[in-house]
Amino acid sequence: MDIATGTYPLGPESGRLLVRTTRTGLGAKAGHDLTLEPADWHGEAIIDVADPARSSVTVEVDAASLEVREGTGGVKPLSDSDRGEIAKNIREKVLGTARHPTITFRSAGVSGTAESFRVEGDLTLAGVTRPVTIEGLLAEGRVRGSVTIVQSRWGIKPYSALFGALRLSDEVGVWFDLALRPAP
Repeated sequence: MDIATGTYPLGPESGRLLVRTTRTGLGAKAGHDLTLEPADWHGEAIIDVADPARSSVTVEVDAASLEVREGTGGVKPLSDSDRGEIAKNIREKVLGTARHPTITFRSAGVSGTAESFRVEGDLTLAGVTRPVTIEGLLAEGRVRGSVTIVQSRWGIKPYSALFGALRLSDEVGVWFDLALRPAP
């Protein structure tokens, strides 16, 4: 399926938006590399196939809706209680969702081709806005891409436990795989 010029709604019904963390420190073996997914998010891609520079993307994520989908590594598997505690720590200690309930991305420019593109824009995370560049591919009606976020650039101190012996890496990966269906 070829993508046509048009407006495409984005959200959980169109695909997946994943956040992946890794662990570091002397106690890293005790922790888990996590895959998080927001349950509540929406956005819009406006695509101009003939002139990708006229394309744009906006995404808004309910920061409190991030859920732990997977935890790999660690000395024991993640329990439901662990997942709940991790989600609580993300909301309260990492993102401060009571003060900063949304994570937003707004594109400022798109370059490349319809098949392989870069989207430059502003990411607002924990109340701080910084520029990011997303690399992506468009094929068979799906858009896939990623960006690496360095938490400290947004004033976020990576989560740590065990008196700092276990901590999350400062770099967090964000991946997406979305089906593009025109707005009704």
